Amino acid sequence: MKNAKKLIPGAAIALVIAAAAKFLESLEESAGLHFIGASVIAMFIGMIVNAFYKPNSVTAPGIKFTSKKILKFAIILLGASLNIRTVLTVGRFSLTVMVFTLATCFGLGALIGKALGLNWKTSSLINAGTGICGGSAIAAIAPVIEATDMDIAYGLSATFLFDTVMIVVFPILGHWMGLSDAAFGLWAGTAVNDTSSVVATGYAFSEAAGDFATMVKLTRTLAIIPAVLAFAAINVHLKRKAQAAEGTAVKVSIKSIFPWFILGFLAMSALTSLGLIPAGTAAALKTISKFLMVAALAAIGLNTDFKSLCRSGAKPMLHGFIISLLVVLVAIAVEFAIGIAPHGVL
Repeated sequence: MKNAKKLIPGAAIALVIAAAAKFLESLEESAGLHFIGASVIAMFIGMIVNAFYKPNSVTAPGIKFTSKKILKFAIILLGASLNIRTVLTVGRFSLTVMVFTLATCFGLGALIGKALGLNWKTSSLINAGTGICGGSAIAAIAPVIEATDMDIAYGLSATFLFDTVMIVVFPILGHWMGLSDAAFGLWAGTAVNDTSSVVATGYAFSEAAGDFATMVKLTRTLAIIPAVLAFAAINVHLKRKAQAAEGTAVKVSIKSIFPWFILGFLAMSALTSLGLIPAGTAAALKTISKFLMVAALAAIGLNTDFKSLCRSGAKPMLHGFIISLLVVLVAIAVEFAIGIAPHGVL
C-alpha cells in the first residue's frame, strides 16, 4: 500500500495530461480536422512540462510506472479490438501488400537507419511504427528492446509527422489515380500508420474506402505479435554478443524472449474472436486501452528533454520521411501489380 501511494503523484500528472490531450483531440475532430492524435499531443505536453518541471523523488516513481507498466497493460487491452475473423476476411486482400510493406520497413529501414548513424533501437521503432500500426507498435516493441524514452519520442515524432501529411495528400492522389474504394482503402490501410489517421484518410475519400481501410488497419495490428517476438530475440542476441565480448554471461529467460503482455494481448484477442467478450465490452476496453496508452506516452514526454530531442532530431525525421515514402510507393505499386488498383472491388 505504501509503495502504491508513491505512484499516485506522478501517475496523476500523466493521467491529467492524457485527459487534456483527449479533450484537445475531440476539439480537433469536432472542427473536422484529424491532424494530430492524442498520443502525440500528450507526449508533447509532457515534454513542455518537463522543460519547466523535471521529475523529482515525489513524481518520478509514478511517471516511470505509467510509462512502463501501464503501457504494457494498455497493449493487453488492445487485444480486445482484434477479431481474428476480421483478419481472415480482409487478409486475402491485404496480406500480399503487407508482406512487401513490412519487408520494406524492416529490411530497407534497417539499412537506412544504419546509413544515417541511428542506434538500432530508434531505427527499429521508426520502422515498426511505419510498417505496423504507429504508436501501438512502438509501445509494444519498446519494452522488449529496452528502448529509452528518447528512442520512443523519436519513433513517435518521425511516425506521426508524416501521417499528418498523408491525411491531406492521400485522398487527392487517390482521386488523381482514379482508384476504386477498395483500392484506396487498401492503400490507406497499409501505408498510413496511426489508426485515427487511417480512419481520417479513408473516410476523406469515401465511406466504403474508410470502412475497408479500418479493417485493413486492424489486420496490420496482428503483425505486432511476430514483431515483438522477433525484436525480443534480437535484443537478447545482441546483449549476449556484447557481454561475450566483455567476458561476462547474460541470463536468458522465457520472459525475455516471449514477453508476458503479448500472452495477455493474444488471450484478449482470442476471447473477442470466440464471442466471449461482447462487442460493447470490447469497444469499451479499446477506449480504455487507448486512453491508458495516451497516459503512458504523456509519462514518456515527462521524462524527455525537448532540447535534447531537437538537437539530434533531424536524422530520425529524415529516416521517417524516407521509409514512409518507400512504404507509400511500394504499397500502391504492389496493388497495381496484382490488379487491385486502380479499379479493384471488394
